[in-house]
Amino acid sequence: MVKFTIDKVRALMDVKHNIRNMSVIAHVDHGKSTLTDSLVAAAGIISVESAGDQRLTDTRQDEHDRCITIKSTGITLYYEMSDADLKGFTKERDGNNYLINLIDSPGHVDFSSEVTAALRITDGALVVVDCVEGVCVQTETVLRQALGERIKPVLAVNKLDRCFLELMLDGEEAYSGFNRAIESVNVVIATYTDEAMGDCQVHPSKGTVSFSAGLHGWAFTLTTFAKMYASKFGVDESKMMDRLWGDNFFDPATKKWTKRKTDSRTCQRGFVQFIYDPIKALVTTCMGDDHQKIFTMTDKLGITPLLKPQDKELVGKPLMKRILQTWLPAQNALLEMMIYHLPSPAEAQKYRVDNLYEGPLDDCYATAIRQCDADGPLMVYISKMIPANDKGRFLAFGRVFSGRISTGQKVRIMGPNYTPGTKTDLYIKNVQRTVLCMGRRQDAVEDVPCGNTVALVGLDQCISKNATLTDEKNDAAHPIKAMKFSVSPVVRVAVEPKVASDLPKLVEGLKRLSKSDPMVQCSIEETGEHIIAGAGELHLEICLKDLQEDFMGGAEIRVSDPVVSFKETIMNESDHVCMVKSPNKHNRIFMRARSMEEGLPEDIEDGRIGPLDDPKSRTEILSDKFGWDREQSRKIWAFGPDTMGPNMLIDATKGVANMSDIKDGCVAALNWATEEGVLAEENLRGCIFEICDARIHSSPMERRPGQIIPSCRRAIYACELASTPRLMEPIYLMEIQAPESALGGIYSVLTKKRGQVFEEIQRPGTPIYNIKAYLPVREAFGLTSDLRAATSGQAFPQSVFDHWETIDHDPLSPGSPAAVLMESIRKRKGLSPIPKPAAEYEDRLF
Repeated sequence: MVKFTIDKVRALMDVKHNIRNMSVIAHVDHGKSTLTDSLVAAAGIISVESAGDQRLTDTRQDEHDRCITIKSTGITLYYEMSDADLKGFTKERDGNNYLINLIDSPGHVDFSSEVTAALRITDGALVVVDCVEGVCVQTETVLRQALGERIKPVLAVNKLDRCFLELMLDGEEAYSGFNRAIESVNVVIATYTDEAMGDCQVHPSKGTVSFSAGLHGWAFTLTTFAKMYASKFGVDESKMMDRLWGDNFFDPATKKWTKRKTDSRTCQRGFVQFIYDPIKALVTTCMGDDHQKIFTMTDKLGITPLLKPQDKELVGKPLMKRILQTWLPAQNALLEMMIYHLPSPAEAQKYRVDNLYEGPLDDCYATAIRQCDADGPLMVYISKMIPANDKGRFLAFGRVFSGRISTGQKVRIMGPNYTPGTKTDLYIKNVQRTVLCMGRRQDAVEDVPCGNTVALVGLDQCISKNATLTDEKNDAAHPIKAMKFSVSPVVRVAVEPKVASDLPKLVEGLKRLSKSDPMVQCSIEETGEHIIAGAGELHLEICLKDLQEDFMGGAEIRVSDPVVSFKETIMNESDHVCMVKSPNKHNRIFMRARSMEEGLPEDIEDGRIGPLDDPKSRTEILSDKFGWDREQSRKIWAFGPDTMGPNMLIDATKGVANMSDIKDGCVAALNWATEEGVLAEENLRGCIFEICDARIHSSPMERRPGQIIPSCRRAIYACELASTPRLMEPIYLMEIQAPESALGGIYSVLTKKRGQVFEEIQRPGTPIYNIKAYLPVREAFGLTSDLRAATSGQAFPQSVFDHWETIDHDPLSPGSPAAVLMESIRKRKGLSPIPKPAAEYEDRLF
């Protein structure tokens, strides 16, 4: 039975110190949704018995069919804690009731964008790690994203039941595995942590690590057992917690603790003797069906009165689940970690505001976010759109960072392309309803104050994917920074309706699909093709299913084979200065190109260097890290494509008149030319174009954009062709788990597909090997089925986009592999097989 009402939830929303906003993040199949069920059951939304099996936060049918989470799902939970639970709590609080806004996120790498959207609007993260598999590729990816957003992590070492039932590990082996998983997580945290957050390392004796079995609904932290044993040993709980982890050994014969294992047979590690072995004994007894012995043990533990009569008739796993659920309820351990160790919005927004707000950090909006001020100006960030129950409509899901948002309020919507002072991507709209997300349903509330998550009805016409909302009159407000995704939409398919009359349905369906997913890109090529770009095969498969079934009403579509996005780059400096004349012959532009230094394109793509940076700090980074001349770094005109890409235009002229008048035209040309390169109309990457000299007509009519843009574009194309152009292909980082017997099959498949294995490690204590390899994305189609065929279904691959790699061959040399690839791309786009020569773009001096 539900233990709270919406009125109680609304009342607690005003108490910002008693709120926790958290995401559950992990690698695929590490047990996020099953663990979340225990928290949902504690709030009374589902029964305790069904926790772990129901997976309430998996709201779609295909999520249950595939047994993976596809969309991140928000749910608001209300808990009443006792004074005993909060005995050692020293942070600020108001009463014993707590509100937890929880978001369960997907673990599959193809849905990483959903994790990014969830992390932006939360302050803490529960990182779930399988105790046997340990830290995997996606664990590291999501943890890196969390730390980049200044999200504080706590750790749940999950699937402990595998140690008892499947692997039959003894205490020391299990302890080594747990310790290795915790150390691996701490290595990632140490690598990517931000000084503003303080110490984020997790440790069992601090209470920031829990050990759990989500499927069976039980978990514990060292606090759970420290409370049991502290009185027995006559020490305080914190000292007992230290003794229950690490190199602390107890000998019952001498009743002494030591830092080293002695020769005595009875001397054992504290964790093994007082935690692992008692649980193992209980599990073994339950699985042995010796009811008399079982209930003797439950009497000693004092949990027999808590068991229902029907529970005592269970046998095997169901009996074990009920007894351990009663003795070590998962929600107690998880709630303790969240309330004690995750920050409230009032605490988190103080150090998160620098990462969130784009404007000056001393204006009234930044100050209101920093103080989590409910009476300050409204600032809301919408991180994703959720399909509503009425077909075709969407809820805008996000977080209120300051002020309060209410039903009927008029808001100013700043889209991702909005720049302060302009009206681009700016809308004024009324909020029809404010609702709370409760998993599969939504509950309406009158208003939502800062520090809480919210879903808004009626704004879906103006918001495409994400946006910043503020009060209607706050025209000085800057937007909240856009999210950075860890994966790129590198796999594309073309779609068309089977019946021509369904084309309007397809166009409308693509608009809705674009709204429903934070990452998918829907576009129309010049050839009229409708293109959908996604992160991988599974992501595209889900997007196409949604498009056909949900957004087009079941109309049939034809889908092309997946194609991969490529990039174009240059290897050397231009072998000569390229000169072009404007169409009216009154203006001349002299330009040369060179490739970027290693690491600079990555810094631009990651947002460490960009057009919005302070010019002084950008000059410092470019001169210190990449050896640029300071004078040159001050003359960067633009980045492209889309004004943010990894290519630059630099004004290297000296004493040329009227250069400022042609700047806008040259910037527009850079964005156009870098979006459609000369080789195959793919984006350029890692190119620097320098205007060395120019002859600009003194009359404004003769140097208008219509004269400058096409000529500057031709100059960029000529420079690209004169600088050893190359194609770049996207590369996956692939992690494969398989037994030793399957390694031969894996290597043969990867060799055929141009894969490079760079790491092969045996997982300690198991016959399973972890293989890491780099694999070109265009070779990855059908890889899963090939691997399963070659290894009899024993290999499990996971791939994530890692980097771009230059294809060594010259695309302008007929018959080379790069030339064949370029011709196939150009043919697909309806272009001539070979690009025009440089002479077509350059002009002669006389």
